Parts: sequence; structure tokens; C-alpha cells
Amino acid sequence: MTISQIMEQHKTYYYTGATRGLDFRLTQLKKLRQAIIEHEKEIIQALRMDLNKGEKEAYAFEIGIVYQEISHAIKHLKGWMKPKKVKSPQTHTGSRSYIIPEPLGTALIIAPWNYPFMLAIDPLVGAIAAGNTVVLKPSELAPAVSSELSNLLRKTFDPQYVAVVEGGLEESRMLLEQPFDKIFFTGSVAVGKVVMEAAAKRLTRVTLELGGKSPCIVHHDAQVKLAAQRIAFGKFSNAGQTCVAPDYVLVHRSVKDKLLDELKRTVVSFYGEKPLNDPDYGKIVSRRHYERLRAFLQDGTIAFGGASDDQKLQIEPTVLDQITWAMPVMQEEIFGPILPVLTYDSLDDVVTMVNARPKPLAFYVFSEDKKVQDTLLERVPFGGGCVNDTLMHFGSSHLPVGGVGESGMGSYHGEMSFQVFSHMKSILKMTTRFDLPFRYPSSKIGLKIIRMLTKP
Repeated sequence: MTISQIMEQHKTYYYTGATRGLDFRLTQLKKLRQAIIEHEKEIIQALRMDLNKGEKEAYAFEIGIVYQEISHAIKHLKGWMKPKKVKSPQTHTGSRSYIIPEPLGTALIIAPWNYPFMLAIDPLVGAIAAGNTVVLKPSELAPAVSSELSNLLRKTFDPQYVAVVEGGLEESRMLLEQPFDKIFFTGSVAVGKVVMEAAAKRLTRVTLELGGKSPCIVHHDAQVKLAAQRIAFGKFSNAGQTCVAPDYVLVHRSVKDKLLDELKRTVVSFYGEKPLNDPDYGKIVSRRHYERLRAFLQDGTIAFGGASDDQKLQIEPTVLDQITWAMPVMQEEIFGPILPVLTYDSLDDVVTMVNARPKPLAFYVFSEDKKVQDTLLERVPFGGGCVNDTLMHFGSSHLPVGGVGESGMGSYHGEMSFQVFSHMKSILKMTTRFDLPFRYPSSKIGLKIIRMLTKP
């Protein structure tokens, strides 16, 4: 079946109204959950093949988060779908006002390769909950997961309701030419601009989950040992190929050496003296990406790490010292297990340095001082983040995840996933038991009454 035929099928099926009822949506979410349960082993195997993810990391970062999102949606969907009654102004006496969530229609989800299962299924949960049909495009750079997604979803759903299109750039281009009602894209800034340009031609609603250089601030009063553990967890999980990973550390000059020592100790405790021998340590997704990362090892000095394996496409957890902003490693998102460390002397320096660059997707602050925390959170714009931790905000169904500026637009997770695939339709129901004539042109005192009811 061609992509245009899939599109036609989805449009036809959506307009039957089959996807709109609460019972239908709940049934589909439960079917999805059950299918994942039955395919857990295959999903974990596919993640091992594409990215060498160990079972714990595969479950915690990919499958467990999805289970949480599905359960949260099932529990709250009835409430999300209910019309929300809102107030009416005095000028509208006799009326009742409502906001009614309505499905957008046919949605396209383009998933990335770094968390190829979770970042495909998480938005799918929102699209199903909101009552849409969905075409999912997995990443061709994670072929094993792409194949497993196709197999799982084709077994679970009618293809006129949820369809999977595998392939590369040509398939993505053809999909972007279709008249979707919503496009949800997760990936790089450069490709996000291409997606937005395509969406603009049809004025299609678009959500872009992108990336950027997410800073991690370690103040002089931070619990440095704990900070090192949580930074290493956030940076080196999935071999650093995480959109909300700390991209670089800004540490107060007085505690830099201590932080470097603790980071080294932490990496050894996580992965051993030789991380490349750890069977569960992640690999870089492609040769091109691997070579790009290897070039960054020439910047500054290597505080520890730096070893690599050309055959397995692996790079040790590496920390770079003596880094300047002009170096190549600081010019683009790293997206790998390389962590540059820079220093600062004052919070004003932090604000100036971070705000001189595009708004990051994530921002992390390690400090015991609430004033320091609040100052940085207020003065630095970013998508989302943590105080005294990394990554963990992404795993909460109660916190929306999304970027700002070049790091993306729109948010999802939990209720926001439902909303991002919905249109909030405004409805005013006016009484017919009486009429207020002051609004009509024939009213001699209409202006006086309107002024009275709307006076500042």
C-alpha cells in the first residue's frame, strides 16, 4: 500500500467517528499495554541490537516509562475528555460556557533513534487517548526496533487506525507531503526545521521535540559526591545519546577538582576500570556519529576516559578539562559520552554564559541554597529540568516535557500528551428564555450598559 493510500484510509476511518468514544480509546490503550507486555523480550533484544542497551536500562528508560504513561492515561482519560465548564462574563448573562476537547484527526509521529521504542510509543499514547488515527515513522537508524515496532503495532491495531511506515529519508519526505492534521517530531534541530517548513505549507499543527546544549551547574555548596553520581547517570546512560542529558558542566572554580575526582570514581563504580568491557555499556548508533564524537576528543585535555573501539563503535565515558567556548565540542550538541567541564566564579557569569546561547532543552542546578536555585531558575530560560538531579523530570507523567526556542515547541507527557493531540473547542450555550436587547444596534442605551458592564 502506498503512503497516499494509507493517508486516504486514515482520513476515511477517522470520519466514521469510530475513534472518538471513551470506551474505544480505553480499549486501544489497554491493547497497546498488553501487546508491549507480550513483546517485552523482543523489544529488549532489539534495543540490544541497535544500541547495546542492557536489560535494566532498556526496561527503565524505554519500557517502564511507557507503562507509566499508558496507566496514567487510562486512569485519567475520562476526566480529560469531559467538557470543562468555565465562567461567562456579565455581558453574556444567560449563557453557559464550555471547552470541549476534540481529536485533531490524523496524526503523524516521526520517532528518533536514541530511545527508539519509548519516543515512538509515548506520543502514540497521547494520540490514541485524544482520539486520533496515527501513522508512525520509526527511525531507520534503529532497524531492529523499527522492525519490532512494525510487527507489534500491526498485530495490535487495524492499519486504517494505526499504521507503521518504515524506511529512510524518502519515506519521511513523502509522509511530510501528506495532509496530516498533526505532526509530532522528535529529533535534531536541523531536521526539525525541515519538518516545520513542510507543516507550514498546509498550516499543520506541529510539535517539535528537539535538543541543544543542556547545561549542568554545580555550585560551591553542592553535595559534590552525590552531584557526580547523578551527573554521570544522566550523561553516560545510553552512551550519552539522550536529548536531555547534561551536555556540559559549569562548576564553581573552587570545587572543580573535587568534582572531577568524584566523577572519575563514579564512572569506575558504574562501569568498572575498563567501561568498554562492560557488556551493558552502550554503543554509538552509527559510524558517522562515532567519528564525529571521536573528533571532539581533541579538544581541551582528557581528565579521564578517552578510549574507544572502532569495531564496536564505543567510546568510554570521558570528561574533558581546559575547555573553551570556541572549541568544536562547544559548538553543537554532543549527543555522546563526552562531558566538557568549564568553570565560573559568580552566578552572573553563569547566567551570561548560558543565555548567550540558544535556549536549552534541559537545565540542571546542583546547590543547597534555595536562593541560588531560584536565581538560576528565574534568569535562565529552558524547556525543563531538575534541581539536584538530572533526567528524572522526563520520567514523570505529571510534568510536561518540551523545549523552547531552538530546543523545540510544544510539550507532552500525561495530560499534556492528550492536549497536544487535541483541539480545545470553545462553546457558548445561550438561553432562549429571555433576551438582552442592549447588544443590538436598535438599543438606545446599549453603549451605556456595555460601558457599565465592562468598565475597568
